[in-house]
Amino acid sequence: MVQDTPKKSTPVTGSTSQERTLPEVFAELQAARRTYESGYRPVSEAFRKTESHSSVVPEWEQTFTPKSSFSFTKHRKKIISISSITVMIIAILMFVVMFSHSILAKDSSSPSVIPDTDVEFEVNRHRLNAHSIITANAAKEITKEQVTEERDIPYESVSQECTYLPKAERVVVQQGINGKKNVLVVKSYENGEFTEETILKEEKTLDYLPEIVNLGTSEFLARIKAHIGDTLYLSTAGTLRENPEDKANSLAEISRYLDVTLLELPSEDWCKVSYGSVVGYLPTKLLTSAAVTPTMPEKNRLQKILLTVNPDMVLNQPSGLTLKDYQKIFTGLPSDTNLVFQSNAQAFYQAEQNYHINGLFLASMAIHESAWGTSQIANDKKNLFGYGSYDSTPYESSYEFETYAEGIDLVAKVLTKYYINPPGTKIYGNELAVATYYHGSTLKDVNQRYASDPDWNTKVYSYMNYLYNRLSVK
Repeated sequence: MVQDTPKKSTPVTGSTSQERTLPEVFAELQAARRTYESGYRPVSEAFRKTESHSSVVPEWEQTFTPKSSFSFTKHRKKIISISSITVMIIAILMFVVMFSHSILAKDSSSPSVIPDTDVEFEVNRHRLNAHSIITANAAKEITKEQVTEERDIPYESVSQECTYLPKAERVVVQQGINGKKNVLVVKSYENGEFTEETILKEEKTLDYLPEIVNLGTSEFLARIKAHIGDTLYLSTAGTLRENPEDKANSLAEISRYLDVTLLELPSEDWCKVSYGSVVGYLPTKLLTSAAVTPTMPEKNRLQKILLTVNPDMVLNQPSGLTLKDYQKIFTGLPSDTNLVFQSNAQAFYQAEQNYHINGLFLASMAIHESAWGTSQIANDKKNLFGYGSYDSTPYESSYEFETYAEGIDLVAKVLTKYYINPPGTKIYGNELAVATYYHGSTLKDVNQRYASDPDWNTKVYSYMNYLYNRLSVK
């Protein structure tokens, strides 16, 4: 049995399905959907309507209503196929777009990499309490006041370089004083507490007085930690000159350890000083201070004493030595085999303090007269001076003492009262010098009446010089 060949569906447009564009496909689908929703009927019903109402079949039914159920099913499958094709085309277009974006991203010169990280969100657990906020602000009491106040104008500090001060040292030569001004100001308060102010007007009533500061620039003074007017010491002997030049006239030769007073500082290389009554210039490189060299004052003291030692030195003046000096001088004397002088150092020192007689002169006499304390009179009678002896009977006529110190004290009194002081000089106690044998205060003067040996003074001085030199500064 041969079945009827179904009629081929006529395309919506004149083009084949392969030549359709995407808009044409969408338009065809849209028309089919509207037709289906508004006019579609089952085949049997369409036939009934045709038979009962009219013999004329509407155009749309001629187009979409098949002559048999087989033709309608085929047409329906065609619609589904078109829909599937459309979906596939859309999917392909989307894939192409996505792929092109991927390629562009890979070709970019500065790729943007989004890290695959978890994003955390902070939960705000502190809820706003509108009632508390309104209450707190309602409780604020804000007030303002306008006042005129006198205020300070801070003074400025002015520095000026000073070559007479150690470098970096500051000395205020004029104290600064603040100026004054009247200030019109509005002040704000919150619940009685000051919060801010707004200045409306300022009027100066008094200028400030600037502070003036001298700023030291002298590296020399900074190095020796000294100032103008201080006592300085010579670390090396030098020549005091009339002008600050090496070839200037010489005014005095100053020994090592001696002191001068700093008067001016004309340069970093020369300074003006006074040495006793003489004023002149010394190179700064020769000077130091007690702050830098703490031993200088003591060395200076001893040096001054040593400079007084000479054959014509006066004997009615204390030597200036301390007990410590005496102990140093008489300790370890090689010729003091019996330790007589070492054990009586304090007795010589005390005689000097009591009678204003040079104690080393007294000790030198004792050394000379007793042969370092080894003579028979010294050993037997504790008499180091042969005091009271006559040339005819030296041993018998000499005085005898209980101790060496007793004899030292007596001879010191006799020399003070009769030999080394002019008549009427106030001496120990309330007594005055008688000066029976006085011819002057030097060794030569004493030699005239004290000893028959004309070289006595020279021999005694040699011992004095020896004892003094034991103080030589090392």
